[in-house]
Amino acid sequence: MNSEEFFKKIVSHAKEYGFIYPSSDLYDGLAAVYDYGPNGVELKNNIKQYWWRSMTQMHENIVGVDSAIFMHPKIWKASGHVDAFNDPLIDNKDSKKRYRADVLIEDHIAKIEEKINKEITKAKKRFGDSFNEEQFLATSERVKGYKQQMEDIHQRFADLMNANDLAGLKSLIEELGIVCPISGTRNWTDVRQFNLMFSTKMGSVSDDSDIIYLRPETAQGIFVNYLNVQKTNRMKIPFGIAQIGKAFRNEIVARQFIFRMREFEQMEMEFFCRPGTEMEWFNYWKEERMNWHLALGIPKEKYRYHDHEKLAHYANAATDIEFDFPFGFKELEGIHSRTDFDLKRHQEFSGRKIQYFDAELNESYTPYCVETSIGLDRTFLAVFSHAFNEETLQDGSTRIVLNLPKQLAPYKVSVLPLVNKDGLPEMAHGIFNDLKFNMRAHYEEKDTIGKRYRRQDAIGTPYCITVDNDSLKDNSVTIRLRDTMQQERVSVDNIKSYIAAH
Repeated sequence: MNSEEFFKKIVSHAKEYGFIYPSSDLYDGLAAVYDYGPNGVELKNNIKQYWWRSMTQMHENIVGVDSAIFMHPKIWKASGHVDAFNDPLIDNKDSKKRYRADVLIEDHIAKIEEKINKEITKAKKRFGDSFNEEQFLATSERVKGYKQQMEDIHQRFADLMNANDLAGLKSLIEELGIVCPISGTRNWTDVRQFNLMFSTKMGSVSDDSDIIYLRPETAQGIFVNYLNVQKTNRMKIPFGIAQIGKAFRNEIVARQFIFRMREFEQMEMEFFCRPGTEMEWFNYWKEERMNWHLALGIPKEKYRYHDHEKLAHYANAATDIEFDFPFGFKELEGIHSRTDFDLKRHQEFSGRKIQYFDAELNESYTPYCVETSIGLDRTFLAVFSHAFNEETLQDGSTRIVLNLPKQLAPYKVSVLPLVNKDGLPEMAHGIFNDLKFNMRAHYEEKDTIGKRYRRQDAIGTPYCITVDNDSLKDNSVTIRLRDTMQQERVSVDNIKSYIAAH
């Protein structure tokens, strides 16, 4: 099964089992907008809580806020979004389709990387156990040629982006022979800038309304609350402010399911520190955030760092944590050293002094800031796609199972009476009612026990508890483990301790 087929199965599974629906599905949907179903919202909330606790509970110097989506329009002028929050747009004249010029070039580079991976795969088959990947990459002339191509394109691309050379971007697209995925032609328009912010109006009479923006990021809600949080919570440098919230971007090309949407959710933390210490904290959070991802149990090779060739106007260092999605390595989280840009700009535009008096240094200064910014929807997609597995069992049958991290699964346990009679539902309900105070539990009595097992496998429930006729006699149940399908007889009194131990 190729990656495209695999991705289609993930999208289909997400809808069929109540994780993600196309938004406005009753009216044939709305492009690049999605709704989370009953199982999806549970998984999404669990990811939120996992991140929130790791930030605010595990760090004594990080607190949270929840700022409004509507904010004063001057905020976006100060942050640079009104003037500089743009993507390079290009159209194909034949297909009439619109693309991001930078994404077209990045996809071209990714295709060269795919060629390297194919060479590695062929070499592994040829040399077997004696294959040395590191040596092969260093000696294969074809691979070295591909690598040089990638480096050359990367460098030119970075230079053009830093110089905001739109004509140069078009020339590079033409030179690389990049074609429209729809028409297959190279009939491109000029590249032009496209502002990504949604605007609306506030006021009861449209003529008197002021234009405001739907926030394109949650970070500014943290920066404009810096003084409030620092004073009311008596925070001392270094300290952080965390936030989870919706953001909105009028993406030129919103695609790849929930990877790139126009309405999405971010989990961001701004860590304020002394000027001159920002690189120390940048490296700290770079490692800390990677460890957070690895703690989910997803293999290390699914992640990698990617340093930015083009730094944002506010940054002096930036690294992405990329994940190997079904469509290749893409950005999952960004770690940015934002310097003192944001607080200084808001000080300038608001006319209010935004500084910190450092008693140890006996001086006041504008704090520097290190940001960690992760897409909640992208994290959902990363976890979901990695967990999706089709297994062939010993009897030749197959099952689809979501091997979700147990702390993230929509339901921790499902309680299943073997049959819907003979007092089994009553006992099963008693167990469910006892467990629901300690964990997210699920109860189901419809269909055969085999079909119910398969359904719970498909939504990622780690434990199934079956109540049978013997349960009424010996007060014990059968607990089935999702990942191994092993079953064990356990006393009702020991269910919680058994789950905690496994």
